[in-house]
Amino acid sequence: MGRSYWYECSRCGYRAKVSGRPDRGFNFFVQTIVCRDCKELYDAVTRVKLPVEPPTPKIVGDWRPLHLQQRPRFLTAPPTFQAALNRLLYTGSPRLRWQEFKPQCPVSAKHKVVAWTEADKCPRCGTHLDKSVLPYRIWD
Repeated sequence: MGRSYWYECSRCGYRAKVSGRPDRGFNFFVQTIVCRDCKELYDAVTRVKLPVEPPTPKIVGDWRPLHLQQRPRFLTAPPTFQAALNRLLYTGSPRLRWQEFKPQCPVSAKHKVVAWTEADKCPRCGTHLDKSVLPYRIWD
């Protein structure tokens, strides 16, 4: 079970809802990052559980069943935290696999990001952030 907390800066008023560390749920893992270009904190998805597609059987002629016409299930870019949180796990395949991603900014893949932990400073003014006592959200 992952947890998200409110982090607030007492100097500039910046607020963010992030885990504040590497965290995991049942279906995905996150790492809190700071984007140097956006000057924001984000939870970047680093691993996602996806179904393993069975091998496609040899098909005679042009006839192909509808369930075999689907594209293979893989992701080229990591989903955003909200998209991973709202995603329903596909239960049609009994086998699942983990797909890993490098942490990246959800705004642009070209932005420079660095891992952030709750002991680090505000991305805007450099003051230490205050963490809420109770979790804002318990996810997955």
